[in-house]
Amino acid sequence: MSVIVVQGYCPLKGEVEIQGSKNAALPMMAAALLHKGTTILKHVPMIQDVFCMMGILESMGCKCCLKDRTLAIDAREVADTEVSREDGKAMRSSIIVLGALLGRCGEAKAYYPGGCSIGSRPIDLHLEALKQMGAEIEEEGERIRAGTTGLRGTAVSLSYPSVGATENVLLAAVRAEGVTVLTGAAMEPEIEQLCRLLSAMGARIEGIGTSRLRIEGVDSLKDTTYHVPGDRIVTGTYLSAVMAAGGEAVLRKGSAEHLGCVIGTMRRMGAEIAADGDAIRIRMEERPRAVSIETSPYPGFPTDLQSMAMVLLSVSQGRGDLKETVFEGRFATAKQLHKMGAEIIIEGTKARITGKGFLNGAAVQACDLRGGAALAVAGLAARGETRITRCHHIYRGYEDICRDLKSLGGSIQREL
Repeated sequence: MSVIVVQGYCPLKGEVEIQGSKNAALPMMAAALLHKGTTILKHVPMIQDVFCMMGILESMGCKCCLKDRTLAIDAREVADTEVSREDGKAMRSSIIVLGALLGRCGEAKAYYPGGCSIGSRPIDLHLEALKQMGAEIEEEGERIRAGTTGLRGTAVSLSYPSVGATENVLLAAVRAEGVTVLTGAAMEPEIEQLCRLLSAMGARIEGIGTSRLRIEGVDSLKDTTYHVPGDRIVTGTYLSAVMAAGGEAVLRKGSAEHLGCVIGTMRRMGAEIAADGDAIRIRMEERPRAVSIETSPYPGFPTDLQSMAMVLLSVSQGRGDLKETVFEGRFATAKQLHKMGAEIIIEGTKARITGKGFLNGAAVQACDLRGGAALAVAGLAARGETRITRCHHIYRGYEDICRDLKSLGGSIQREL
């Protein structure tokens, strides 16, 4: 098991290029199952979750070739329709192949998904929506068996804007008979990108970018090439690093247009941020100002950046409140920040944080993907050395966080 070692308390200065979006690439890979041909995705992030999804597709008979961040998926032959227990437990996004497999093959088998331990994250919305479209679903312990004699378009209303459920409905509806009208859909940018990929493949989708999607089923799709956008959560992570440590930086191929709430919050905390073409420039001279932050579905403050916000409030001037409304387990990182001297009091879904101006280096462990990245950010704002174990969580979503933060002037390295 590798360890990430950070020497902090030094301002950052530099430039970094943002990797492709994890949360956009994974559903796009699942979408390739719908087409009896080849789908090419460019600017794919070289991360563990992508490699895991490649393994799932290959186990089903697809041929995948990833070179220079370009992924070609040949899905002419799909010989198996089951996601193994091991793959299902390794990555939550494995569940989104259900809709694609039902649309392509009329059957799918999977296990309740794993991934990060950040809360219960039930998939009842996914299963209920697929049932409304004509799927018969049996649950045998943690195993899910789904089958259909033919999916049919219908009206589906989600009681919560679940990203995964929206993706499963979209993937199922593209090859279903008739028209599916989905209301209450998630509006995250990654949903919009999935819709645009499917449209490029020949799908008929209206209402892209809104909470009401109309999908008219088609008999077949076509080969296409699509560029995966920059990862807005990685962008937010590196903006947070500059805010925590101080300094200035340029982030290229970021996604400022989809980080409106985040950038607005960071400006309230004292950061100078400007978007210029595909570049985001940030400058931070003082300690962050304490503010109140509440996570919510897009276009609100993303839960994936809640752990970063916790770090920023821990090194701020004053006291701030942080409310989590999406995943209750996100506060697990607070225990690790306590080891670094952070003053955080958890009360249900709210954290009361009194800023210390700086943290102290300590031995900590990553509890989940984003929490692990937040500890690297915290290390940059800490006096002394921070050693982060269980780093495999971080590699699920970041190509090379040490490389990237080094390019911004950080003293950080991976020890084997």
